[in-house]
Amino acid sequence: MTPLLPEQRAAAKAARIVVRMPNWIGDAVMATPALQAVRRAFPQAHLAVIANPLVAELFVAHPDCDQVIRFDKRAGDGGARGFWRFCRRLRSERFDLAILLQNAFEAAAMALLAGIPRRAGYRTDGRGLLLTHGVAAVDKKHGLHHVDYYLHMLGRLGIEAGGRRLCLALTADEQAGAQALLGPGEWIAVNPGASYGAAKRWLPERFAAVADTLAAEFGVRVVLTGGPGEAEIGRDIERAMGVAPVNLIGRTSVRELMAVLARCRLVVTNDSGPMHIAAAFGVPLVAVFGPTDHTTTSPLTDRCRIVRSAAECAPCMLRECPVDHHCMTGVTADMVLDAARSLLGARP
Repeated sequence: MTPLLPEQRAAAKAARIVVRMPNWIGDAVMATPALQAVRRAFPQAHLAVIANPLVAELFVAHPDCDQVIRFDKRAGDGGARGFWRFCRRLRSERFDLAILLQNAFEAAAMALLAGIPRRAGYRTDGRGLLLTHGVAAVDKKHGLHHVDYYLHMLGRLGIEAGGRRLCLALTADEQAGAQALLGPGEWIAVNPGASYGAAKRWLPERFAAVADTLAAEFGVRVVLTGGPGEAEIGRDIERAMGVAPVNLIGRTSVRELMAVLARCRLVVTNDSGPMHIAAAFGVPLVAVFGPTDHTTTSPLTDRCRIVRSAAECAPCMLRECPVDHHCMTGVTADMVLDAARSLLGARP
């Protein structure tokens, strides 16, 4: 394999670069150090990202991104005809280089059909022949943090990592909007959902108990955050709480969710996309892990406490638990409260 950057002259050849982002919000946040490395390697290039509509919102106003291209399978880009139409649109952009952080065959086929002459990525999903700069796959699921998984590929291409720090950005208007939405006071966010599957979700009544206790001890207000598919969980928590929270589950855009989380003093969450968003903004986190591997998808911040039980079957990486969900039922409210107190400091 020929590195992309054997010499400085290679950078001049890549005037227009497109980066295909992963399809999950959390994975895309963990890919931001890789995006920063590409920007550092090609400082004068026009740098675009391709992402599904939810992930694309992360990169609006992002300092390392000049253009966001949305690939929406549910709104015209799906199916053979929509895919070909999207590839023709992408061809009109005349990109010189595609860096594929998504591992699917589709991502490489898209870059090839769009006429992008240099296509770099892991040789996964049978797409090796479609890549001009293929990198031997490494096992993302065991032992290598997702941030390092993306950076490893770039390193093999001759693009050096400048660091592992996550990066997201908000506009001043978005920050003001979150302030207006929440109102005065200090806030903690409870994020009880997880798009990957029900196995990743801690018990709603225990989230409620933690939120009530922290509100009483620290004088903070509570906001519930999450996506539309998690509205029922939010209602369960709201009913179980003694202190009325502000329930924003399913009522915010991704950008509004980012701004709300950035406004908080603490986030209590499952392993989820919003967990990584909060980490990118440096918000202290208590993260409950069950079936997923905390060594590979933990929030990349030193302001985090990971809480997990000693279940012998974890991490199983399953979306639904086939037994008694012991990895989550073994995590008590007191365990999470102790972690939260260590981050919030002395009680007022």
